[in-house]
Amino acid sequence: MKQEKIIVQQGTEIPFHNQVDYCVGTGRMSLALAEEYQKELRLVQKEIGFRYIRGHGLFCDAMAIYQEYEENGVKRAEYNFTYLDRVVDSYLRVGLRPFLELGFMPQKMARGTQTVFYWKGNVTPPKDYRDWTAMVQAFLRHLIERYGRDEILQWPIEVWNEPNLNIFWENADMAEYFKLFEETFRAVKEVDGGLLVGGPAVCGGTDELWIQKFMEFCREKKLPIDFVTRHHYTIETPENQGHCDYSKVMDAESGFANLQTTRDIIDSFPEYKGLPIHVTEFNTSYTPRGVIHDTNRNAALIARQLSRLGDVNESYSYWTFGDVFEEAGVPFTPFHGGFGLVAEGCIPKPTFWTFVFYKKLKEGDGQCVYRDNDMVVMKKADGGWQGVVWNASEQSAAVEQRRFELVLPGCEGEYCVMTRTVDEEVCNPLKAWHDMGEPANLKEEQRALLQEAATPLLRTERTAAQGQQLTIELAAKKNGVVYFEVSRAPLKPNRGYDYQKVLEF
Repeated sequence: MKQEKIIVQQGTEIPFHNQVDYCVGTGRMSLALAEEYQKELRLVQKEIGFRYIRGHGLFCDAMAIYQEYEENGVKRAEYNFTYLDRVVDSYLRVGLRPFLELGFMPQKMARGTQTVFYWKGNVTPPKDYRDWTAMVQAFLRHLIERYGRDEILQWPIEVWNEPNLNIFWENADMAEYFKLFEETFRAVKEVDGGLLVGGPAVCGGTDELWIQKFMEFCREKKLPIDFVTRHHYTIETPENQGHCDYSKVMDAESGFANLQTTRDIIDSFPEYKGLPIHVTEFNTSYTPRGVIHDTNRNAALIARQLSRLGDVNESYSYWTFGDVFEEAGVPFTPFHGGFGLVAEGCIPKPTFWTFVFYKKLKEGDGQCVYRDNDMVVMKKADGGWQGVVWNASEQSAAVEQRRFELVLPGCEGEYCVMTRTVDEEVCNPLKAWHDMGEPANLKEEQRALLQEAATPLLRTERTAAQGQQLTIELAAKKNGVVYFEVSRAPLKPNRGYDYQKVLEF
């Protein structure tokens, strides 16, 4: 057992840009028409409350936006916004705004036949860019008419998804993507110069090259882009076994260093220095069959990511909120390594609670007073304290249990210390499902048991300050995440009430 003593100094202020609730990812947007999707989304919004949502497939055939017909021997285009309105309305009802990803290509508009995913999103350029830009403009004008200009100006617009991978953009053709970006950028700004547009939404591997060339292109074409986007995953190439992918975790510091390169490249261009960076996808594994996603280890690894991702990025969007997701096909089982914070049946995974805990840090409206690789501590606006502690195993095994003695300054009187614990013993629905025999199709009573197994352990205790300091003890087991709150709690007993006598009588 490892024990550490941490003394918070009076007046300490640590920079901490906590944007845990800015945006979350989703599968293709047409999945929002499904009942299970909406149930999971309502749960996520109730407990976490994200502000934006980003997904693929906006212009794919399942959304039915782009249509063609022939009149007098001439091909004409028309647009159908029925499903779009249903999806967007459902987001707005739960407090979400779209972070619009423009893609993929409607089949009838596409130059080629290459597709990606089970649902066959076309990833080739348009046969005629005029058709593409006309559709984009019609789409935006419809949104402005339906929801109002002031609202739509708050919806960021990202052009395509991971064009540096040939599975997402034919031949990973950089020059062709830059053409798509410029044509789209100018078309969007023609509708309204206040609309926010960015890219290139690249993933790791060739990100430094693509970001450098993208910024050079924007400078050459004098494009006043509003933000830059990229993705961030933290595993090595996975090993496939049946329907599952197993992955080794990368060193977190190398990942943070990689994110810094994007900041450095952008800031090397004076006209773009300080431009916001949105990480529009992040997670541990980049595969929808990455078994790590369902584990307590994932929750602890993401806790560390959330403590640092805001250092050089305006926002970071977890991929994804739920497991209604079909990139690799319809999942066979409720736990299958899906990206989601929530498993089928509205069963929160451990990582769900990591987000809940960081959202509570934000709601405390306080100041960060301590931060390291295992802990974040906040001084709340009301004078109390709160924080998150984790014990993550990265490339090496985690310590079985870590204990922390946390000394808080400027305290007097009695306090209540509350902890909520998520670890492999007390909040582990994956283990409960395994113990049940790994049923592929849950019965209602099984679902209820798994939801119960997915609840953090709540504990409280009273303690008193000594010499203007309050000392509390915290423990995080292997792959555990612990949220704590410390609040003033002077006793105000009812006449004649004696708690100790109650227990002893």
